[in-house]
Amino acid sequence: MLLNVIERGPDVPSTLPPVVLLHGLFGRARNLGFVQRKLAATRQTLAMDLRNHGNSPHGPMSYPAMAEDVLETMRHYGMKKAMVLGHSMGGKTAMMLSLIHSQAVQSLLVVDIAPGQGGFARMDLPPGLDKLAFPPHLDLRSADELLRPLITNDAVRQLMIQNIRMGDNPGWAIGMHDILAGMPAMMGWPTLPASAQYSGPTLFIRGETSPYIQPTNYSQMRHLFPHYRLETINGAGHWVHADAPRRFMELVEEFATQTENATPA
Repeated sequence: MLLNVIERGPDVPSTLPPVVLLHGLFGRARNLGFVQRKLAATRQTLAMDLRNHGNSPHGPMSYPAMAEDVLETMRHYGMKKAMVLGHSMGGKTAMMLSLIHSQAVQSLLVVDIAPGQGGFARMDLPPGLDKLAFPPHLDLRSADELLRPLITNDAVRQLMIQNIRMGDNPGWAIGMHDILAGMPAMMGWPTLPASAQYSGPTLFIRGETSPYIQPTNYSQMRHLFPHYRLETINGAGHWVHADAPRRFMELVEEFATQTENATPA
C-alpha cells in the first residue's frame, strides 16, 4: 500500500541518510512536523500517514502489513535505506520494519513504546465510534460538543477531532472501522522467529511518567535490538516530543549525527 507522505528536504541534494517519520495511533504525518522541519534542513525526510490514518488508503491493520507499506513507500521515493523514527504505534511499525527488512533501516529510533503487549491503554475510547451519527454540518466547536459525552479526556478528544471531516456531510476522515477492528493487533506484538533481530544502532526514548516502557521489557528489547540505548526524558509523558520538544530534538539530532555512517544489519 502506497502511503500519503509529507516530503521535506534541503535546497541542495544531501549525502546524509534520509529520515522516515511514523506517527502514533489516530495521528498523522504532520504530528511530527517540528521534528521533520529540523531534520529536513540537512536531509531528505518523509513523514508518512500510516494506513487508515490521514490521507492514506484504508485496510486491515497489522504491524507486518504496515511495515510493508512503509517499505513500499520508501522505494517509491527512491529511498534504499533510512533512519526510521516512530512514535507509539509508529514505533512498533518502525521496529517491525527493522526486523523483517533490516537492510532498509540505517538506524532505528523508537519513541515511548516497547516490542510487546501494551500501549494506548489510556485512550478510553467507547465502542461503536465507527457508527457515530454525524449531523448534516460540523465545525470545530460542534465537533467538540459531539464527542465530549463520549470522550471526556480533553487531549484524546482533540486528537480524535483532527480525524473528522468538517463542513457539510461530515464524518470520519480515517479508516475508523479498520482501526477499531485492528486494536487487539495494535495493542499486541506478533510472534517472531527466534532469529529475528536488528543489530543496527537503536535508540529508545521514553517519557518519565509514561507506562509504556518498563524494566520488564528490557530483556525483549535486548534480544531483538542488541545494540539499543534507552534515554528517559524527565517530566515527559507518552507524547514525549510535545511535552519536552527541546530535549527530544537534542536526542534525535545527536543520534542522527552519531549514526550517519552506520551499516544496516
